[in-house]
Amino acid sequence: MSNALVLKAASLIRAGDIAGAEFALVSLAEAEGDFALVAVLEQMPPKDLLAVIREFDSSHESVVNLVVTPEQFARALVMERLYGDHTHTHLRGMINAVLFREGSDTDEFLDAIGDIDGGCEALIDYLRDHDEMIVHFANYGTFNHLHTRKAVVEDEDAEGLAQDVHAEEDDVIDKSEASDRDWKEVTWLLRNHHPDMFEQILPQIKTHLKKRLQAEAELERMELDPTAVPVRRDAPVVSKPVAGPDEESAL
Repeated sequence: MSNALVLKAASLIRAGDIAGAEFALVSLAEAEGDFALVAVLEQMPPKDLLAVIREFDSSHESVVNLVVTPEQFARALVMERLYGDHTHTHLRGMINAVLFREGSDTDEFLDAIGDIDGGCEALIDYLRDHDEMIVHFANYGTFNHLHTRKAVVEDEDAEGLAQDVHAEEDDVIDKSEASDRDWKEVTWLLRNHHPDMFEQILPQIKTHLKKRLQAEAELERMELDPTAVPVRRDAPVVSKPVAGPDEESAL
């Protein structure tokens, strides 16, 4: 039965009938229970499982998202980049739907994601739209970044941010204040419960922030002076050839 259902789901997914595949899986859970469904999900290729779970979020739940195990979810999650969705809408939706489902152990899911190659990269994609507040939280333990926002896009050592030594310790928040069942709660858990993962993720978030601030500053400069020459920060530095002792300089 399980092998036949896996093949049926795969066939429906290849035909583009994701709803049909999800219905077939849910029907098994209704007939034989959640454990039977979990066993089938274990046999499904991660790309097929991903095709189903990425179509559902907290506002549109599926039984599949409610029973998928941390390891199954992590294996599917790292394949999300294959879809080339630069908005990461589906990524955020399915992470929130699964990690914060009723009775879920979010830390267990984060552990599974961190243990698989590409897991931290998936979380970077999930978090990067909130780069400035995440970097601020890493520095000060609060998401209230407005009073310390200082973009230093020219300072390589500052990595795009100036440190504000006057940040108040009273701003540090506990888990209850970050419990939004979304990116803030994930960030809080990473920093406080999974510091090794957070140390892998944070440099990439800082790099994304720095590049974004540089791009915004350049756009503002061009708007103020349309005749200005765009700055290519990634352009290679070309050294001027030095004339030899027997050569005439062109200058």
